[in-house]
Amino acid sequence: MTILEYLQALLAMALAMSVLMALAWMVQQRSGNSGWVDTIWTFSVGLVGAAGAIWPVGGAAPNARQWLVAVLVAIWAVRLGGHVAVRSRGISDDPRYAEFARQWGAAAPRRMFLFLQQQAWGSIPLVFAIFVAAHAPAAELRLQDYLGILVLFLGIAGEGLADAQLKAFRADPANKGKVCDVGLWRWSRHPNYFFEWVCWLSYPVIALSFDNPWGLASLLAPLFMYWILVHVTGIPPLEQQMLRSRGDSYRAYQARTSAFFPLPPRDGATA
Repeated sequence: MTILEYLQALLAMALAMSVLMALAWMVQQRSGNSGWVDTIWTFSVGLVGAAGAIWPVGGAAPNARQWLVAVLVAIWAVRLGGHVAVRSRGISDDPRYAEFARQWGAAAPRRMFLFLQQQAWGSIPLVFAIFVAAHAPAAELRLQDYLGILVLFLGIAGEGLADAQLKAFRADPANKGKVCDVGLWRWSRHPNYFFEWVCWLSYPVIALSFDNPWGLASLLAPLFMYWILVHVTGIPPLEQQMLRSRGDSYRAYQARTSAFFPLPPRDGATA
């Protein structure tokens, strides 16, 4: 592929994400439930990523790797988007976005629109990594393509397990008001975020090779996702909300449990 073809695809994907997140803003404004924002974002990345994966090159039909990557991102989007949709349907608003709206005051609708457009353009490294992986130059599937599948399914399985453990913990009336500190949550305060990050490692695994200089661009996906989850819209606002609702019990949990990467609990951890 030529540089121009890469740039054309990049622009098309960026515009598509912008339009889809404008739709997310409309849904949020009409429903009053900002939880739908993350649902629409997930399906948008899946849709745009899959479309980019099968983007035709020189009029040729999509090859096996393009279809493989399209299927992988579709599986990721359906699993995560479905989970977030079920969660959003059961709440009146997402506390993270609700706190943003409270801080923004009367300017909340305009600020939310701009914030979601930032999310759209910030998603470009993700969809571009998918595009680069799908368009790796080798004609046949290689060992690293199968390793990429393994990494993605490891991430999906780990995230699904973490979500299931948290759901089961919250469903037990005896745990009301307590901090989930069982299973994967004993090793990481945010194992679902960690395994979501693992999913994005699959695309560099597929894309990186000596004959594909564009493959380096795929590294932007896990780097960007780590930054977002750990430093921006993931851990910081969620932990602020948990500190408000759980207080000292959550501070004790923070003291003994790794924030992101699963690690053995520090002294004082309980089962």
